[in-house]
Amino acid sequence: MIWIYPLIFLSPFILVLFFGLTGICLEYLHKKSILKRENILKKIKTTNLKKDHSNLEIHDSCLCVGSVTIASDYLKLFLASLRTIFGGRVRSYEILLERARREAILRMKAEAAAKHADLIINVRIQTSTIGKASSRQNANPMVEVIAYGTALISSK
Repeated sequence: MIWIYPLIFLSPFILVLFFGLTGICLEYLHKKSILKRENILKKIKTTNLKKDHSNLEIHDSCLCVGSVTIASDYLKLFLASLRTIFGGRVRSYEILLERARREAILRMKAEAAAKHADLIINVRIQTSTIGKASSRQNANPMVEVIAYGTALISSK
């Protein structure tokens, strides 16, 4: 019966570790998926310039949008809260933002590929933080990223 007391004391740490490792595994699988899809969609070029400088004969154009919302896991939230005490870069959130940006761009490119576009110009990326209300101090932070641009369809 005495063995139950350490188990009760350690259970929050065990749960944080379990869910943290689960989050790391899911993040790894997501990165692998991003790399695979980036390789498939690399033929569609993107630029933030407002004009087409590729000398394509443009047949049509359309707006393409890609958006994603990604949440952080509790292990990263815990590590980031430690980082706020000591200061410095919050690497876990940097990785979260990088994944979100790349995913949003990939979704935009996938929409452009469905419309047979060759190039996306005037690409813009917007980010916003959601789920961090002032009344919920310990809310799990989520980031929404929207990528949009003008897809150009050439006449081949």
